[in-house]
Amino acid sequence: MSTFVVVGGDAAGMSAASKAKRDDPNLDVVVFEKGEWVSYGACGLPYYIKGEIQSLESLVSVTPEEFREERDIDLRTGHEVVEVDPEKQTVTARGPDGEIVQPYDSLLLATGAAAVTPPIDGLDREGVFTLGSMSDGADLREYVSRARLEDELMQPDRGPACQFLETCRGPVGVVGGGYIGVEMAEALAANDFEVHLFQRGDRILKSFSEATSQSVLDHLGEQDIAVHLGASVKELAGGDRVEAVVTTDERVPVDMVLVGTGVDPRTDLAEDAGVELGETGAIATDAYRETNVPDVYAAGDCAEATHVVTGEPAYVPLALTANRHGRAIGKTVAGLPTEGGGVAGTAAIKAFEVEAARTGVLNHAEAREAGFEPLTETITAKSRAGYYPEGGTVQVTLTIDEPSGRILGGSLVSEYGEGAVHRSHALVGAVTEGVAVDELSNYDLAYAPPFNTTWDPVLTAAKVVDGQR
Repeated sequence: MSTFVVVGGDAAGMSAASKAKRDDPNLDVVVFEKGEWVSYGACGLPYYIKGEIQSLESLVSVTPEEFREERDIDLRTGHEVVEVDPEKQTVTARGPDGEIVQPYDSLLLATGAAAVTPPIDGLDREGVFTLGSMSDGADLREYVSRARLEDELMQPDRGPACQFLETCRGPVGVVGGGYIGVEMAEALAANDFEVHLFQRGDRILKSFSEATSQSVLDHLGEQDIAVHLGASVKELAGGDRVEAVVTTDERVPVDMVLVGTGVDPRTDLAEDAGVELGETGAIATDAYRETNVPDVYAAGDCAEATHVVTGEPAYVPLALTANRHGRAIGKTVAGLPTEGGGVAGTAAIKAFEVEAARTGVLNHAEAREAGFEPLTETITAKSRAGYYPEGGTVQVTLTIDEPSGRILGGSLVSEYGEGAVHRSHALVGAVTEGVAVDELSNYDLAYAPPFNTTWDPVLTAAKVVDGQR
């Protein structure tokens, strides 16, 4: 019997394990996970902290017991793999009962990513959080819940009880203006915190178009989020507990800070085993997700992939990519070689009452480096028929290669529920297939007054940018 060993029990790892076992029931599948949580939706953590999701367990797709009992997968939580020996084809793991050595015929490294540790003094102070795991989410939810308790105890009929608690509600800081930073700004503001968002660059959501970023920024201002742009954070000042965010220009008092400045791939285990990294710093693989070491695969947030526009390696640590590539590896290990597919960098975000999506290449410098001559146009159009009693607008940014007309990328923003995210799916197809803008303008997109205008905003954007060539 062949043995497939997986290191890491989240999206890529459990997708691979499940698919491999389903396709080849005789395959012995062993998964090592150093934590206790597996197959969970980390993307849902901001909504758990906000209070829209009441139970942390709700974020778990499949429980450890279901993997063991229903899918016949040997899942070993609380086991950290500390060594991979490709010559002997073994992994060494440390668990509650000591070290074990597990042989493998095929191995998947799905070690994920870790929160970036920026060069900021004071990261070890109390009241400084990150959001990279379920336990991080539990800690932040506890902080929010404690603040709500303080509010209740401070009611006039309860007396000044706050003096007996560890902290009182005060302003909070969020360092980083990416996905986590924006989502957590909403989560904290929804719990009545005064939120200060610090972004080192000159705009938030820098992977989106400038127009989309500005629209979201304007909306954050409407929601009373204090956004500090060009704010390079030097220190999280205080004693044992954080008391202020110190930038090059100002000192902002806070009671808590969330640091959300991105993630780095976890590659130490792979490097020690002789697995090569790519130019992005993540694990390099071929189209089948196999590394330079035979029978060793990599997928998820620790691995890079090929960008469908540039054809070059890219590091895009997102959930769908991890699931797709894990599933492909499972099929390959079970006997049907399957490519994992490329990535377009497709992503979406909700910020209070707006939604935004992006795909492909929007940055002109990146496009030129890939050999394109980029041209960008932005339009704003109605989201539904003008005579329909509801609706709003959708702003669409398209970037194309001017000589060929090829669509390189798109970015959309609208009021929440007015379709920016769902409209982006047409652009994902166009970007992935290398469609020219005049072809996109002839797409037969759905129309009905409650959902759209006759000319969908995506089609309107395509006509406008095509006319600028």
